[in-house]
Amino acid sequence: MNYADIRPIDVANGPGIRVSVFVSGCTHACPECFNPEAWNFEYGNPFTQESVDTVLKALEKPYIKGLSLLGGEPCHPRNQGAVLDLVRQVRERFPEKDIWCYTGYLFEDLAAGKVGEHGRALLEQLDVLVDGPFVEAEKSYAALFRGSANQRLIDVPASLKTGAVVLWDERQ
Repeated sequence: MNYADIRPIDVANGPGIRVSVFVSGCTHACPECFNPEAWNFEYGNPFTQESVDTVLKALEKPYIKGLSLLGGEPCHPRNQGAVLDLVRQVRERFPEKDIWCYTGYLFEDLAAGKVGEHGRALLEQLDVLVDGPFVEAEKSYAALFRGSANQRLIDVPASLKTGAVVLWDERQ
């Protein structure tokens, strides 16, 4: 897997101050995507253990609330293995920090194991999934932590437990 950017400080992609990893590679090709250069799987730099260590070092700061995964497409089958390895290392080292993931896939498809070999396992490591493709006709500057109104902020543990989508409540 390659990555487009690692931001040690990000306040736009989830609550609080976060570390964000923008992976490379996406096949959704949403019109008016904010990051089309990251559609190319070869864009950016190889995501190595050194890259993981950079993310883990940034997460050490006590004011960092969590990790956000964006793209490109973190849940694309070509990226799942590396992303899953990263989130497992984050979970092991920082169990108190939350993990958000932005994907053009739907929660239901990831939960059913329809997206790649590791889609369900990756989903099980997340706290919040922002799902669905960016839809230009539903673009909204008022939609909290997402680009278009069709995208959902999903409480992943609650959704997996109940077997139905439970939306994330910002008051948590």
